[in-house]
Amino acid sequence: MTKVFIDGSAGTTGLRIRDRLAARGDIALIELPDEKRKDPAARADALTRADVAFLCLPDDAAREAVSLLGDAPTVVIDTSTAHRVAPGWAYGFAEIGGRREEIARAKRIANPGCHASGFLSLVAPLVSAGLLSKDAALSCFSLTGYSGGGKKMIAEYEDPANAERLKAPRIYGLSQAHKHLPEMQAVAGLTRPPVFAPIVSSFYAGMAVAVELPAELLNGTPGDAIDLYRTVYSGPIVRYAGAADPDGLLSAGAFAGRDDMEISVFGGDERILLVSRFDNLGKGASGAAIQNMNIALGLPEETGLVLG
Repeated sequence: MTKVFIDGSAGTTGLRIRDRLAARGDIALIELPDEKRKDPAARADALTRADVAFLCLPDDAAREAVSLLGDAPTVVIDTSTAHRVAPGWAYGFAEIGGRREEIARAKRIANPGCHASGFLSLVAPLVSAGLLSKDAALSCFSLTGYSGGGKKMIAEYEDPANAERLKAPRIYGLSQAHKHLPEMQAVAGLTRPPVFAPIVSSFYAGMAVAVELPAELLNGTPGDAIDLYRTVYSGPIVRYAGAADPDGLLSAGAFAGRDDMEISVFGGDERILLVSRFDNLGKGASGAAIQNMNIALGLPEETGLVLG
């Protein structure tokens, strides 16, 4: 029986992880009473007793949790931003860049950001294969459900008094200093970050990330990109689809409640649109964290996940 501790189990990502693990017979959860959740000694004891610890915490608290571990052999999966580009941490997107083997060996795994997951799923394979230059000047927009903003934003959107004000989508990250940009650049192997427009809207969960690609940036054809995606993403969690919804549109909420991801290429030979769809709380957070745990434990990586 694998002993698991979720440090920060009251947040949206921690709750989803707990929900997924509670249904499994191979997992024993280590839980702290409410009055001990922020007690350093109690946390240190739980962290060191666990085989796997999920950190669902703000960045500073995640760094503190790692310091509490000392030399314990616990596998740590950090869902915060704190360690995503830190030396000695495996980046937890198994499907890109041969990272599955690195995750399998790692004791420290940084779970990707939700926006970053969508961007990297589209761009990293193209850069690695030479279909896209490392110097490419890219732009990306990402439409997400409001659950990605955590408890404060969820309360804001679900307050009836705010209903009218929040009906329309809202662009944020306007300073072009969004916290996911360092990992988007570094993991993709780009020399510069993309121009990035994250957008939050009035639906709870789901995500659609799009990268605009003029033909002159692609060292090949759209068909070459499609062939590459079909090779890299053969499932079961990430797959190439290449089709719109039955009404000819793409819903950002189509994957809500699921842990898989769909990649598509649209447009023509001159103007290409790359799109990744998933749940910001699924493959964009808790689903990826559980997938990483499964890989680290040598289990089938889809164990306990909700796939379409």
